[in-house]
Amino acid sequence: MYCTLFIGTASIFVLLAISGIIAQDCEDKGAQCPTTPASEFNQDTNWQSATSVYDFHANDILGKDVSLDKYRGHVLIIVNVASNCGLTDTNYKQLQELYNKYSEKEGLRILAFPSNQFAGQEPGTSQEILNFVKQYNVTFDMFEKIDVNGENAHPLWKWMKTQKEGLITNAIKWNFTKFIVDKEGKVVERFAPSTEPLSMEETLKKYF
Repeated sequence: MYCTLFIGTASIFVLLAISGIIAQDCEDKGAQCPTTPASEFNQDTNWQSATSVYDFHANDILGKDVSLDKYRGHVLIIVNVASNCGLTDTNYKQLQELYNKYSEKEGLRILAFPSNQFAGQEPGTSQEILNFVKQYNVTFDMFEKIDVNGENAHPLWKWMKTQKEGLITNAIKWNFTKFIVDKEGKVVERFAPSTEPLSMEETLKKYF
């Protein structure tokens, strides 16, 4: 599977808090927010012992540590993204369409993790990535660039790959592998990079 180069145009740095692409401190004003960036669980050494995505934390695209416990009670799509891939345009457009349709009505949350592991198709800085996604009016949560395969893969991604097996191997095969996480924080579905987000809609509805 190969991706073709997709070149974005530079744009002025967005007002991130307004656009919503940085994870906010608490999803529900009436809910009690986590008071620590993560629990005492050490994700780097004990990721295999995790029981849900809520055990993990990750840096948002501006480098702020975010406890994934903040997403408790929400259905999630967690996806590895890249700016210069032939799959980029369709995935960003359709992910945002799903988010627009279900974020308020059903509480859908989307967590996008840039990765440069596949043909070097996410080479930019955090600010360059943010400028790029502005053209798609992205308002779902963007996180810091990570590895999704190998020894240095983020612990969340190491764990998710063990929860839903991939074709032939558990490794992430390419940009835009998509995981669905239910309201209990369990990984319940895994979709290949070639699966368009809108084709996941009926599956998503089972978990709302």
